[in-house]
Amino acid sequence: MADATFWALIALVIFLGIVIYIKVPGTIATALDNRAEKIRNELEEARKLREEAQALLAEYQKKRKEAEKEASDIVDAAKREAEMITAEAKQKTDEYVTRRTAMAEQKIAQAEADAMDEVRGSAVDMALAAATQILGEKVSGKAATDLFKQSLDEVKTRMN
Repeated sequence: MADATFWALIALVIFLGIVIYIKVPGTIATALDNRAEKIRNELEEARKLREEAQALLAEYQKKRKEAEKEASDIVDAAKREAEMITAEAKQKTDEYVTRRTAMAEQKIAQAEADAMDEVRGSAVDMALAAATQILGEKVSGKAATDLFKQSLDEVKTRMN
């Protein structure tokens, strides 16, 4: 058995010698170094991409905030404008109602004045008719005419 072990040892040494001669450990080390460098580069690229993504995220968040502020400003301006329009419409409505009320009061006052003039005119006409009838029955001739003229002048004077 010692012989087989000895030859196995010799075969192992020869195998290791061939492996070293064709530079397998160097090739493996180079491959591992290349693989490590590739991983390092990928990690660096991933870090850069992450930083760029964070910068883009910050930029978009800033733009979103600006857009929200602008929208809020637009809404506030629209509210102020609506309030101004409402106040202006209320003021115009109040002015219109005031003008219409004044016109109605003026028409009522004119109608009252016209009614009073008409009543006075009717009263004068009735008084003249009554005076003419009474005087006609009691006074005749020139005295009736003078009395009628005097009464008429007196009524005209009182009316003015």
